[in-house]
Amino acid sequence: MADIVDIAVSNDSFKTLVAAVQAANLVDTLKSPGPFTVFAPNDQAFAKLPPGTIHTLLQNVPQLTRILKYHVVPGKLMQADLAEIGTVTSVEGSTIKISCEHGFEVKNATVLAADIIADNGVIHVLDTVILMG
Repeated sequence: MADIVDIAVSNDSFKTLVAAVQAANLVDTLKSPGPFTVFAPNDQAFAKLPPGTIHTLLQNVPQLTRILKYHVVPGKLMQADLAEIGTVTSVEGSTIKISCEHGFEVKNATVLAADIIADNGVIHVLDTVILMG
């Protein structure tokens, strides 16, 4: 099996996410044993951001790092676990609301694919970049 980074790199839907993780120097962290739960926005999710946002974030590594860490939760939490818990605390430190009443939602994003197992955790693919606040 592959780790979280290898899965993202091998999937053409995560080119922007992979570039962001590399720019924020989080590759080694996400290749470590973890385990981690990653809410991974796909390229279409990043494309929904206002024009210039991605370029600006790639220039502002501390802000980019905060946003990426907001998409990571310690532990390996499957959809069923998240539905039961209702809220989680990200590596960044903020809480994130989870809802499974009408599909599977993480804050303001819909999960497009859940429970993608990696050696060091699990990935849930999002249709929207979730922002703090």
